[in-house]
Amino acid sequence: MQHIQTGSKTTMRSGIVLALAALVLALVATAPPTEAGPKGVDFTLTVLHNNDGESDLLASSEDTDPGAGTISRFGWLLDDLRDDALAGPTKARGKTGVIAITAGDNFLASPEWQASLDKGVPFYDAIALDHIGYDAFTIGNHEFDFGPEVLADFINSFSGGDVFLSANLDFSDEPSLQALVDEGRIRPSIVVKERGERIGIVGATTPELDEVTSPGDVEVDEDVAGAVQDEVDRLTAMGIDKILLSSHLQDIDNELALVTELNDVDAVIGGGGGEDIAGNYPLTAVDADGTTVPVVTVPGDYFDVGRLVLEFDKAGHVIGYGGALEPVTSDLPQDPYLVEQVEEPVSAYLAELADTIIATSEVGLNGIRNDVRSRETNVGNLMTDGFLATGTALAAEYGVPEPQVALQNGGGIRNDSIIGPGEISLLDTFDIAPFTNFVAVIPDVAPADLLAAVEHGLSGLPSAAGSFGQWGGLTITYDVAEPAGSRVVDIVLDDGTVVVDDGVVVSSEPITIATIDFLAQGQDGYDMLESYDFTRVGVSYQQSLADYLEQLGTITAAEYADPVAPGDRDRIIPVS
Repeated sequence: MQHIQTGSKTTMRSGIVLALAALVLALVATAPPTEAGPKGVDFTLTVLHNNDGESDLLASSEDTDPGAGTISRFGWLLDDLRDDALAGPTKARGKTGVIAITAGDNFLASPEWQASLDKGVPFYDAIALDHIGYDAFTIGNHEFDFGPEVLADFINSFSGGDVFLSANLDFSDEPSLQALVDEGRIRPSIVVKERGERIGIVGATTPELDEVTSPGDVEVDEDVAGAVQDEVDRLTAMGIDKILLSSHLQDIDNELALVTELNDVDAVIGGGGGEDIAGNYPLTAVDADGTTVPVVTVPGDYFDVGRLVLEFDKAGHVIGYGGALEPVTSDLPQDPYLVEQVEEPVSAYLAELADTIIATSEVGLNGIRNDVRSRETNVGNLMTDGFLATGTALAAEYGVPEPQVALQNGGGIRNDSIIGPGEISLLDTFDIAPFTNFVAVIPDVAPADLLAAVEHGLSGLPSAAGSFGQWGGLTITYDVAEPAGSRVVDIVLDDGTVVVDDGVVVSSEPITIATIDFLAQGQDGYDMLESYDFTRVGVSYQQSLADYLEQLGTITAAEYADPVAPGDRDRIIPVS
């Protein structure tokens, strides 16, 4: 769970007040929605929203309702709901208006996103979202997975006038994004006019951005409450009495907690957590002034359109709220523009990848999310062996030592499935390794820092964590019963060098590590690697995996059976 820094200038900081706020939050967070506002409704605003679309543009054969959740059906439904919000009798509702917001993670590394990268600007995701039409886009963490310049390319893929929001990010040291700030396409907030009413929308991004992605020199204000409240105060000073927060804080609990530190926010649209609140929509929390605030989100992947209905009186106070998640089912019509301009070309690209067979496997390749984030798996072994092969083959060309060990974080393995046995395609490698991470070699790592890296990878156990380390070139034994930071028992390199014996570093010889540049830069908590110089060897981690699988030809059960039982593991071995 992410945690929000306190810092609202309107909130007392005593432990008593915070405890009372938490108690109130627990009592109201699951309160049922108000079915209808009282008499005196002056303006009814429908907020259509989604989050975490994450380039899931096409139907999946694994869905329980094949054909559900496609971008063409999502787009048709949102447009239909937009029409419905403005139709029908309005006497009891006062004036009616509708806006659309997406709360971040508007694209994600995947084969579908690779189709966009290979195509170039305008990207397919942007073509789709531009056609659907939104009033505001929140900047999420995955928008930075490919670096600031690709985010700039994504924003420049829109036809113009689209505004991306974050009140707690400073883009001044990233020229490509600062240019968009100067053009007014990235802002802390936006004011939307709807039926004569002015609606302020403030954006916010997770304060842990530096830890989970690659924002370059974008500076993150960790005082989210302070940054948001400053922007809210600026809007209220302009006379705007209807204000929404669209935030991407990675967990709806963070949005609920944030509300307790704010005032003058009428509703919160959250993103990043993937929670399904269909049975309790909207959630609520009590703000610093004692006002109940509706808080909403959707699970993501274009399977739902959120529909939040807010009723305002003449003074701009919310006097009623309700709504629901509207599912994107396979029986809905498809937007023909989105079929032709997005789904068909992306499908053709994926078909070409799927037809390119690079290896066969005698075993299923396990990339299931909880497994790769908690134990040694055969996909992790294949990836790290690939790094060693890539680093060794290119060491002389790039003037670096040949790597002795290799590291891949579980969070960078994304297929969340078992692939095979049978033919392995190029598409499979993109499913496993979709990010633009490049293989990097870090020479002369001190044994103590290797130990720190191994300990960090084990620190989340027994829970699954994206920082869990999949390793190659060594054997690790560990005891999860010991406290985090003291779990490693032994580390022995494949050449027989004992680095750690009974928890104590016994070697003074530096070690060369092959990993991904994301980790070499200290991301995902691998701070112990950040101080070292590293060299990218010109191969993405997807290409390294593909090359290694093609080199193997056949992935044998003798070498790469998935070590499900602890006794079958030979790289990351629990002793209790």
